Amino acid sequence: MTLRKTVADLVADAEARIQRLSPQQARALADDPSVRFVDIRDVRELKREGTLPGALHAPRGMLEFWVDPDSPYHKPDFASGQRFVLFCALGHRSALATAQLQDMGFGPVCDIEGGFKAWREAGGEVEDKSR
Repeated sequence: MTLRKTVADLVADAEARIQRLSPQQARALADDPSVRFVDIRDVRELKREGTLPGALHAPRGMLEFWVDPDSPYHKPDFASGQRFVLFCALGHRSALATAQLQDMGFGPVCDIEGGFKAWREAGGEVEDKSR
């Protein structure tokens, strides 16, 4: 089977139209109360690797439902008016999710280029979630 678009194509399209923060730029926002970091990884990834301190966990499969105020699954955290910085393991899922939220009219929203891996490699603080 030949796909019209590969996942690499989808990610590249998303990356071209969203704002991406370098890990260093994201670290500079870590203590800014107007910014909310959102970890969209699977809960198993959080337990295994930890997360950014204070990050909101919003699994990728529920993100659009939690953001939409008309959804029965809406989470008030997403109505805070803060700037949302999404991240996943490597920045691919978060790029797709950021583009999707922009398409919904949600924002301001961006992601961390290189994801949680790049955050850690840049010396970003990590909160243990193994329990």
